[in-house]
Amino acid sequence: MHGINEELEFVPVRIAVLTVTDSRTRENDTSGDILAGRVEAAGHVLADRDLLRDDAEQIRARMTSWIEDPQVDVIISTGGTGLTGRDVTPEAIRPLFDKEIEGFSVIFHQVSFQSVGLSTLQSRATAGVAKGTFIFALPGSNGAVKDGWDKVISFQLDSRHRPCNLVELMPRLLEK
Repeated sequence: MHGINEELEFVPVRIAVLTVTDSRTRENDTSGDILAGRVEAAGHVLADRDLLRDDAEQIRARMTSWIEDPQVDVIISTGGTGLTGRDVTPEAIRPLFDKEIEGFSVIFHQVSFQSVGLSTLQSRATAGVAKGTFIFALPGSNGAVKDGWDKVISFQLDSRHRPCNLVELMPRLLEK
């Protein structure tokens, strides 16, 4: 069976949300609001939320603090994945990855293509695992956040998703 098996128990995970932007504040961070709202509406725990400027050192430091925090299972960022000089989220977080989840970018772009067509080429959405914490970096637009969460991430963070999901891997991420 493919999809959500309602007979299985839902296991909430603790998710931190980071908005990376030079143009928004906490008061008008619509993409962060959408993402945080969807995390909680899905039954997960919003473990923390922050907003930072496009600064690789600050982004890496914030991500590192969440990776080290046992109360954070997953980090989802929005913003800073474009092609301009100030878009530095992938450069900031890739050095933290123990493993990159290449398939996330592929699937995200397939989903995004349905919404924005070839404009999806302007995104460098990425994902990986760092010390047992899943990290997803989404573009900063409201549409990209909705596509990324609604059509990709939410299913992989649902313990009832079949044939498999990321939640069931969590206990094994630090195996040697």
